[in-house]
Amino acid sequence: MEKMGVEEQYPNGWHRTFYTLWLGAFITGAGYSMTMPFISLFISELGNFSHFQLNIYSGLAFGATFVSQAIVSPLWGNLADRKGRKLMCMRAAGVMACTIFCVGLARNVWWIIGMRFLQGAFSGYINNATALMAGETPRSHSGWVMSAMTTAGVAGNLVGPLLGGALSGVFGYRIPFFITGGLMFLNFLGTTFLTKEHFVPIKKEKMKPIGQIFKELDSPGTIIAMFFTTMVVISSSMSITPIISLYVKSLMGNHGNVAFVAGIVAATPGLGTLIAASKVGHTMDRIGPKVVLRTGLMVAFVLFIPMTFTHSAWSLAFWRFLLGLANAALTPAIQTVLTLDVPTEAFGRIFSLNQSFQAAGAVLGSIIGSVISGLFNYPMVFAVTGLTLLVNAVVIWVVLRPRHPQAS
Repeated sequence: MEKMGVEEQYPNGWHRTFYTLWLGAFITGAGYSMTMPFISLFISELGNFSHFQLNIYSGLAFGATFVSQAIVSPLWGNLADRKGRKLMCMRAAGVMACTIFCVGLARNVWWIIGMRFLQGAFSGYINNATALMAGETPRSHSGWVMSAMTTAGVAGNLVGPLLGGALSGVFGYRIPFFITGGLMFLNFLGTTFLTKEHFVPIKKEKMKPIGQIFKELDSPGTIIAMFFTTMVVISSSMSITPIISLYVKSLMGNHGNVAFVAGIVAATPGLGTLIAASKVGHTMDRIGPKVVLRTGLMVAFVLFIPMTFTHSAWSLAFWRFLLGLANAALTPAIQTVLTLDVPTEAFGRIFSLNQSFQAAGAVLGSIIGSVISGLFNYPMVFAVTGLTLLVNAVVIWVVLRPRHPQAS
């Protein structure tokens, strides 16, 4: 391949669009993580719940968003391929601004679950921003750009729990929802006025059916494997997220600022991913995303072993930091494989299908985490999650086994 300068390979207006979408993904990630690690503690203040009820309600609050997201995402993906991804980002940011703000007004747990369900039906900012940049970026640099977009959400996930924990400890659990709603409104304005998409609308009758797209792919099995891996990776994260603050509370014996420490524990994977993302992105461009993905899955599995046996919140934070380093090789690698193996005109639908699997993984993970922690204990959640990643790693090693000397 002829080597060209980076600047001349990108379309006009790329820098402003990239920085705006990166910031938008950062705000979305920060807003989510500013509120979600503490929602179980928020719910506990809305009624007298037993241990099992609190775990189940927390799981429902997490899962409600992703149930509606899994159902609706393919419809938004079809619209994105016809009307453009910028419109989808605007839709997601605008509705999330309203629904997240309204969660802060909740007077009972069902209000929270209902708002979260509505939020999921209109969500998808980071996914559509990533698809937009996938279409704007030369394929020789897809690994770096996909990692950069992932870094945005990860950086937000890093800052969010710390800020949310500090605000919750001082002002209560409602304030982070109000702040997040305001930030998402600013995100909506920025996306509307500062981004540019080089997109030509496609008439519905001229779009290739998704079935035909799959038939024309060189390796449709690889795309299906990426969907499956997306589901498992998100499930492995979400199985822990709903119970992380409750687990930290038990590890601390209910002493000290539980919300703040839980925020640190929730944020440490983001710090690890943020540190490793750029290096991993350049590595993917050099050796291929499939090698990076296989390695990342095995490392993630190994790290869940010590997390299962830890008895300290700070020890848990350390191992989750190392897990973040491994996570830098997972979602960006999946998205890079999709970008390289799928035609541009199908990005919206393929990325939205991938989002449906993300949502399915989130629902599955939150249910698994809530039920297992309710019936057994918190460490058992880590054990089951680790075994799931091991099974996924084996599947990926089989499906992506190199068949040619140049395969990655």
